[in-house]
Amino acid sequence: MDAYFTLFVTAFLAATVLPAYSEVLFAGLQVAGYAPLALWGWATAGNTLGAVVNWWLGRHLAALQHQRWFPIKPAQFATAQRWFQRWGVWSLLLSWAPVGGDALTVIAGMMRVRFPVFVMLTATGKGARYALLLGAIDCLRAN
Repeated sequence: MDAYFTLFVTAFLAATVLPAYSEVLFAGLQVAGYAPLALWGWATAGNTLGAVVNWWLGRHLAALQHQRWFPIKPAQFATAQRWFQRWGVWSLLLSWAPVGGDALTVIAGMMRVRFPVFVMLTATGKGARYALLLGAIDCLRAN
C-alpha cells in the first residue's frame, strides 16, 4: 500500500506547479509487478487532485498573477491562455502535457470553468495518459 500512496503523492505533486515527475515511479512499479489497474487509479487520482489545486489557485489567486512569485510565468500563461481561448474547456484534455498542462489548469480556474466540467475533462486526459503509459511499458517489456 505504501508504494501506491507514494505514487499518489508523486502524481499529485507532478500535477501542481512543483517540479516533479510521476512517470518514472509509475513505470518502475509496473515493471516490479504492481497491479496495473491500481497503478492507473492511484496515479490518475493523485494527478487529477493536483490539478484541482491549480484550478483553485487560479480561481482565488488570479488577482496576483503579476507578482514575481506567482508560479506560472508570463510566457507559460500566455501560451496556455491562447490554447484555452482557441479550444475552450476541451483544451483541458491536454492538461497532462509536460509543457503548458499545469498552466492550463490554473487558467481554467482563472476563467472560472465550472468545477464538475474541469474535473471530468482533466481526469479523462490524465487517465488516458497513464493508460497509454501502461500500454507502452507493457509493449516494451514484451519485446
